[in-house]
Amino acid sequence: MKDQPIDINESSIKKYINSLRPDDLEIRKKLDFGYDYDGKTFILYEIRPVWNNPEEIQHIEYAKIRYYKSRQEWNLYWIRASLKWELYQPFPKATHIEKMITCIEEDQNGCFYG
Repeated sequence: MKDQPIDINESSIKKYINSLRPDDLEIRKKLDFGYDYDGKTFILYEIRPVWNNPEEIQHIEYAKIRYYKSRQEWNLYWIRASLKWELYQPFPKATHIEKMITCIEEDQNGCFYG
């Protein structure tokens, strides 16, 4: 097994997502949380069955955190009803990903958790 370097930012996101996940496996079948990461962008999403077809699972994206290396900053986005990403205005930029996670948790404008 090859030693992989630990990405501290991914570790922070993973810890946050795990804090949201229900402990009960039966509840996880109806509501769960996950993320995708490509090395510079995190997409956070809910995992739910489609309402009219419970066998089909959907990922409902609710937050995007992107790192801009040239500016050395993270930008936080929320997804509009039009499915277009928009900068989260109360706190759109930070140098540490933990600040982005705190913004999502506080959700001042109800953009992430409604």
